[in-house]
Amino acid sequence: MTVTQKNTASKPEKIVIVGGGFAGLSCAKRIKPGTAEVTLIDQRNHHLFQPLLYQVATAILPTSDVAWPIRRLFRDRPDITTLLGRVTAVDQENKEVTLADGERIPFDTLVLATGARHSYFGNDQWEQDAPGLKTLEDATTIRRRVLSAFEAAERASKDKERDAYLTFAVIGAGPTGVELAGIIAELAHEILPQEFRHIDTRKAKVLLVEAGPRVLAAFPEKLSAYAEDALVRLGVDVLKGEPVTEINDDGIKVADDWVPTKTTIWAAGVEASGASRWVGATADRAKRALVEPNLTLPNNPDIFIIGDTASVKDAKGVQVPGIAPAAKQQGKYVAAVINRRLAGRKAPGPFVYRHQGNLATIGPRAAVVDLGWITLKGTLAWWVWGLAHVYFLIGTRSRLAVAMSWLWSYVSGQNSARLITQGKRDSATKAGNVHSGTDAAHAKAA
Repeated sequence: MTVTQKNTASKPEKIVIVGGGFAGLSCAKRIKPGTAEVTLIDQRNHHLFQPLLYQVATAILPTSDVAWPIRRLFRDRPDITTLLGRVTAVDQENKEVTLADGERIPFDTLVLATGARHSYFGNDQWEQDAPGLKTLEDATTIRRRVLSAFEAAERASKDKERDAYLTFAVIGAGPTGVELAGIIAELAHEILPQEFRHIDTRKAKVLLVEAGPRVLAAFPEKLSAYAEDALVRLGVDVLKGEPVTEINDDGIKVADDWVPTKTTIWAAGVEASGASRWVGATADRAKRALVEPNLTLPNNPDIFIIGDTASVKDAKGVQVPGIAPAAKQQGKYVAAVINRRLAGRKAPGPFVYRHQGNLATIGPRAAVVDLGWITLKGTLAWWVWGLAHVYFLIGTRSRLAVAMSWLWSYVSGQNSARLITQGKRDSATKAGNVHSGTDAAHAKAA
């Protein structure tokens, strides 16, 4: 597809990037300074390091260690304007994006990087009782439910009620589900026992429910088997091969078995934001927009769609995974395309994804790492996992803060963020089952 060259002699190019996640930030940071007017729009004022969000949800890290104000990240880039707002539509003919308050922002080039939300596979009513994990609000809601469940169990007068509060169900055994189940088990069995007087938190049951045949299905079978064994050693009950068929505030149904629980967490699937609808793009089953090899919208080379919002295939025709390194690579590539267009140079070839490996932590000092050319498991893999995550954090202060938190937890066996914060609706909801009013439809980005 031939792209008409931009004329920047009379006025600067207007580039609008929707979404302040890994893809959007990576793109904005690499657009050559002074060559265009860049507007970055997000409905939240912070960039979120999602790979560590589960540690906020399980009281290992405070929110400030995994999120940073977007304005601060671009304070030294006067060519980049940050807007707090929620995009609701794209007018391709007039080249404008519309915000929820009606304001219209013009663009010459548009980059949609609006991320994904959790998918309940047609059972959206489950979200109320089984929150997913995509935003800081989700993380603090889950943390509140988990910690409140122990508090409610401490006061429960009946065994059945107490057992329900001390049963935690995680649905989905991908990396997020495995990490959540492992850390909740560690919390119950290692960290909390000495802090309660009427209950033994070591009797808590942590269930990891997976509809497929094994945990961590994207990993080699030997690492999957190791991960399951490690979870079992932590005290996690792994239920495989049967999907959840019902969820409410009293428990979950797996096949024909009813499991009473007051705390259910959803980690079973994601779907893209509504951005594909804004531009009339053809989408796959996960609502990801189908894009050209250069990540543009078919028939409109001035609109790019990247990150979890886009359906991108690698050289072998395999779906590029929705992970941070892939999103950052796409953002970097689109910035290179834009820079070349603005300079009047030939565009680069199609986007090529370079897989950098899969990593997942299971519990205290145990993880699995698949780098393709080598696989690791156990303590060594845990250190590799930790170093990789600290490296990708934004800013020296954040790297130091997270490293110190982890080191303290490693040496002392304690964690630093075990606080129950109350939301507006908490007083009307029973402990262990508190709901947070978040805009999940636009989780992670605009």
